[in-house]
Amino acid sequence: MTTATKYIFVTGGVTSSLGKGIIAASLAKLLQAQGYRATIQKLDPYINIDPGTLNPYEHGECYVTDDGAETDLDLGHYERFLNVPTSQSNNVTTGRIYQSVIDKERRGEFLGKTVQVIPHITDEIKERIQILGKSGDYDIVITEIGGTVGDIESLPYIEAVRQLQWELGESNAIVIHLTLVPYLKAAGELKTKPTQHSVKTLMESGVQANVLVCRTEYELSDGIRTKLARFCNVKREAVIQSIDASTIYDVPNLMLEEGLDKVVLKQLELEWIQPKLTLWNEFLTRHKNPKSEVTIGLIGKYVELQDSYKSILESFIHAGATNEVKVNIEFIHSEYLNSENIKTSLSHLDGVLVAPGFGERGIEGKIDAVKYVREHKIPFFGICLGMQMAVIEFSRNVLKLADANSTEMDEGTEHPVISLMEAQKTITNKGGTMRLGAWACKLEADSIVSQVYGQDEIQERHRHRYEFNNNYKAQIEAAGMKATGLNPDTGLVEIVELSEHPWFVGVQYHPEYKSTVANPHPLFVAFVGAALKYSKTK
Repeated sequence: MTTATKYIFVTGGVTSSLGKGIIAASLAKLLQAQGYRATIQKLDPYINIDPGTLNPYEHGECYVTDDGAETDLDLGHYERFLNVPTSQSNNVTTGRIYQSVIDKERRGEFLGKTVQVIPHITDEIKERIQILGKSGDYDIVITEIGGTVGDIESLPYIEAVRQLQWELGESNAIVIHLTLVPYLKAAGELKTKPTQHSVKTLMESGVQANVLVCRTEYELSDGIRTKLARFCNVKREAVIQSIDASTIYDVPNLMLEEGLDKVVLKQLELEWIQPKLTLWNEFLTRHKNPKSEVTIGLIGKYVELQDSYKSILESFIHAGATNEVKVNIEFIHSEYLNSENIKTSLSHLDGVLVAPGFGERGIEGKIDAVKYVREHKIPFFGICLGMQMAVIEFSRNVLKLADANSTEMDEGTEHPVISLMEAQKTITNKGGTMRLGAWACKLEADSIVSQVYGQDEIQERHRHRYEFNNNYKAQIEAAGMKATGLNPDTGLVEIVELSEHPWFVGVQYHPEYKSTVANPHPLFVAFVGAALKYSKTK
């Protein structure tokens, strides 16, 4: 709808975890619903090259794109809201910025000049910010800047924003500042001072916020909005309330009511059209008005931090709405599961998902869980490591290969039914070296998965180093566990299932990365449907 790409920057103040990603995704959704081609990118201020080497306890889930980028979990929100794939260009870290600048210095590209934060680091940031805009694919690029204003790590990004606003002009680059308006219980009132100080800190870096989005537990009065506008130097209409919502999927509608999209488009000198959110609101109606309930056990070793399984949890929301079912998730720590408490832990469940992960901690608990659901015909879904645990359990208890294992857990196992991929054996660096991104998978006719997908070849995203050992394939299949999905080029087993079980599917890939509001992932939809069917037989 416009020729010159417009830029929106989203900064955060007062505290972290206010939901910049959700606000950015909600605004992009509203712009998309008006016909604008919008995308979002995340600038992360940490020095890691990417989140791939970060512990989930530190950073939550590592999200993977089609082109194999290991990225921040906020990119998952971007895709789930917009139903548009992201890429390497949508997530940039300080580590990647500095690595690029240092590589250029080593190649002599700066012609002997002293390399400095300004202009070299800020120029690199500006270049990365504009890659998506210069592609010609987008009318509006929203850039979320990680961290909180005032952080030392964020200063080069804020400076790059200041320069871009000056270079592009005020109608082509605006700043939305997301801040907190806390409620002080002792005084019985909302306090604006933290926001005032946050905006002042931003202005000290030469950046004036154009729009304030205020996270709050209580409604902002007209008096508070006027006060914030006056002392933060923004227009009264540009003080937007973001009140706590029952679900993140309410936020686009809440922002529409507040007029965030209208204010933004006015400042960008673009036309506002009433957004069409018909499909979005149909999803919300189904989500909020379920006709049934199921309880699914999520078995993993990071269950204390639910962000470790963010995409899985959101996929269950999408699949639940499709089935008009409320999916209750029961988090079960695999490290504490054993043969003695397994019945008490799992017998009441309508389905069990064994989650992805790395390392040996909690492995035996996952294997015990697979054995129980296999024998008691409870719907089972294994993802990545969860699929590998299903293969190990089947090998131990059906094939009677007592010490069957993965070489990840036991390098000297006599029966390595899961082993290191051939291409991984010479790799020493850990970052960005796994099997990553979208890979093809050919589905076996008349299998559970071929019926679920409704096609014979799929593309799914991967993130793993270990694989099904094809030396055991014939033996495992003869005993009843079928390999129903294979990579057509490498022969890698992507999917296993049990035909003598109501619903037992393990996948080597990560289907949760591709589930969106508009396109719930068919495997999650089918798994929730199987859990619903099972719940009615108990």
